[in-house]
Amino acid sequence: MKKQTMRDKLFRYAAGHFGAEPEYLWKRTPDCAVLRRSDNGKWFAIAMNVDGSKIGFEKGKIYDIVNIKCSPLMTGSLLAMKGIVPAYHMQKEQWVSVLLDGSVDEEQVKSLIDMSYELAGQSGGSKRLRTEPKDWLIPAAPAMYDVEQDFRRDGTIIWKQTSNMIVGDTVYIYMAAPVSAIMYRCEAAEVNIPYNYDDGTYRIKRAVRLRLVHRYSAEDMPLARMKDLGVTAVRGARGVPNTLSAELKRLCRE
Repeated sequence: MKKQTMRDKLFRYAAGHFGAEPEYLWKRTPDCAVLRRSDNGKWFAIAMNVDGSKIGFEKGKIYDIVNIKCSPLMTGSLLAMKGIVPAYHMQKEQWVSVLLDGSVDEEQVKSLIDMSYELAGQSGGSKRLRTEPKDWLIPAAPAMYDVEQDFRRDGTIIWKQTSNMIVGDTVYIYMAAPVSAIMYRCEAAEVNIPYNYDDGTYRIKRAVRLRLVHRYSAEDMPLARMKDLGVTAVRGARGVPNTLSAELKRLCRE
């Protein structure tokens, strides 16, 4: 069996988590593929082979890279990391190139893809607005926020909105360590709520109101089981693979 390359793993991750398949758009560069969001058509990753001289390395050596979108506030920090260089053929304040030769590990590549996907969804002016409900998975840190306490008050919580959610979306809350399991199924009852909060380390500009629909036990969907269903980590708001979504809905019916 042929060993999977980092590019193969990246494409598999994008297909499973975002429903994005690689598109090969240019005959002159048949190895170049773009990944785009289905809701607004924006690119969030471009994989390609480039000569090392194009990205500050050895001329004549071909490197497999992926361009990903990033916040201008993070560009400097990312470029200080091994295996990440100024974006080739893209706007260098908002994109970086990530080497797919193993110098950036698989989990970090996935994290960067998650970030790029989210940023590509924040661009305004899209003419194709999503109307069909979508399933989301968001993380919560038990040590920082008592989700259960807020739900007990009136069955809803206010949450930082960092993704393109619409009313009616299903939102699953994953409680991080020491719980490490999906614990709540919610519905987005109100979105894009203006919310001015900034304590110097955490800032919220818009929020979503989540209505509790179902509580899971910690044994229903722990991280070990999530991995079997296509989710290895939850670092920020992200889509839910169909396999995991179906199992979570089944658990609600039991």
